[in-house]
Formats: sequence, C-alpha cells, structure tokens
Amino acid sequence: MADSSVKAAVEGVTVAGGQVSGAATVLRLVLGRRLQDLRDAAGISFEEAGRALDVTHATIRRMEKAQVGLKVPYVEKLLHIYGVTDPQEVDAFLDLVREANRPGWWHRYRDVLPDWFSAFVSLEAEADQIRAYEPHYVPGLLQTEAYAAAVLRAGMPHAHANEIDRLVALRLARQELLARKQPPLLWVVLDETVLRRPIGRPTVMRAQITHLIDSVASAPHVRLQIMPFSAGLHPAMYGPFHLFRFPLAELSDVVCAESLVGAAYFDQRDDVSTFREALDRMCAQAAPVHRTEAILSGIRKEI
Repeated sequence: MADSSVKAAVEGVTVAGGQVSGAATVLRLVLGRRLQDLRDAAGISFEEAGRALDVTHATIRRMEKAQVGLKVPYVEKLLHIYGVTDPQEVDAFLDLVREANRPGWWHRYRDVLPDWFSAFVSLEAEADQIRAYEPHYVPGLLQTEAYAAAVLRAGMPHAHANEIDRLVALRLARQELLARKQPPLLWVVLDETVLRRPIGRPTVMRAQITHLIDSVASAPHVRLQIMPFSAGLHPAMYGPFHLFRFPLAELSDVVCAESLVGAAYFDQRDDVSTFREALDRMCAQAAPVHRTEAILSGIRKEI
C-alpha cells in the first residue's frame, strides 16, 4: 500500500481547535474506522492482524469498533503491517492515538459516571446534530437544576445526596455545548406525558416549562416538538433514544437507546435508518415547532 493512503486517514482530524478536539471516544471511532480501511485495503484478515500482535482477532475487531483503548505500540505495528512506512505519516497517526487516549472533560465525574454514559457524553459533545425522542422526562440538555435533581433522585433512590449533586453538576456542564459559538442542532420530540407527569414540586415543573419556552424562543438551534395524546400510537413507543450525526464524513450516524441498566449503541446503516424513519414519522405526527411555545404556555397555566 502506498504511504499516501494513510494521509487520507488522518487528514481533517486535528488534535486541538479542530473537528474532534475534545471527545476521546469519538476520536477513537475515527481512528478505528480508518484502521479498518487500511486493513481492508491491505487485504489482511482479522486473524492475520491478531497473529501479528499476538492477540485474538476479537481484539482487532474491538480496536476498530472503539470498544477498547488504542495502544500506541499495537497501532504502530499495525500501520507497518498495513504498508504504511512514511515516518511522518506514522507519527501523525500515533499523535492522534495519544490524544484519543486522554480523558475527556467529563473524566472528573468518573466517580459517578457509568461506563456506558461516557460514550454518550463523548458523542453528544462532538455531534453537529442531535435528534431525540423522550417519553419520560425532559432531556438532560434542557433540564433545569431543580428538575434534574428531582429526576435523578427518583431514578436513584438509594444514592447519597453527594452523588446526586455530582450528577446534577455533570448534567449542567453538558449543557454548555448549547452555548458554544457553533452549537449542534438539538431537535427533540417530547411526549405530552413528560409535561403532564408531576416531577418535584409544582414550582419545579413550572420553572422547567418556562425554561423550555425560553430555550425554544431564544435558541434557533433548538427545535422542540410536542407529541400530543391525541396523536395516538406512533413508531417509537418502545422507549427513548438519541440519534447523533457528526461533521466528519468518516463517522456514520450513531443511535443510543437507553434502558434501566444501561444503553445500546447502533451504527449499522439498517438499524440507524429504522430509528431515523421513526423520528421522521413522529415529527410529522407531532405538533409543529411554531406551536410548541403555545402548548407549553397552556400546560404551564394548568400547574
């Protein structure tokens, strides 16, 4: 393989001030995908790559899927096996590997952050479009502090107060991405149930709905649609999920579907298309964006 092939593998990815400057998991996804491309172009199987590193073929698969960290010596040897010999090309790739292995800003919350949610925060931080369906509560990026505390206490009844405080702080820190110079598009379909179910005291719910009204009115990058009871059944009644889209062409869309004990991530085209189609259908069924403020104001008066 010509050394120029790896130039494409690192072109457009910068360590600071560029497209993937803060999310180690996302950068690992990019590098893993590019290692896969290099391996495929070299005509080398998982088994052959694994034998070269004295690891199992499953380890190579996990590296390419960003399910494990990338070890610099392993990647350096793989690049050599895949025919990449230009020292500058190799050094550039390995610099990105080192960057990918550095913890993200959310690492300081590792004492309360589940492993599966680290990936979620990373995807959220680097997406340029976040679409979501939420049937249970207001999404974390749009929660007030009091509402977030009430939701977390309900979901974690045995947690210590300090743990709840730390998780609330993490949730509020995540919201800073909406204040960035170029924030992602956040497009949420919110089930009417979310607004009707009491969470915390009435003052908490009123303040939360006011915050939603202000967010929709003042933030052109936030689109909020309400799925009314009158819409009846719809395609996504199975549960909440988020769909992330990235500015990097190398990354396919990723869907995160949450459950009581964790989350499942999907990036295969057919799976993602199923979720995207469900969202598109719901957006057609839900009240249009220009009606959202009036709906929220009406519900707020009833609290």
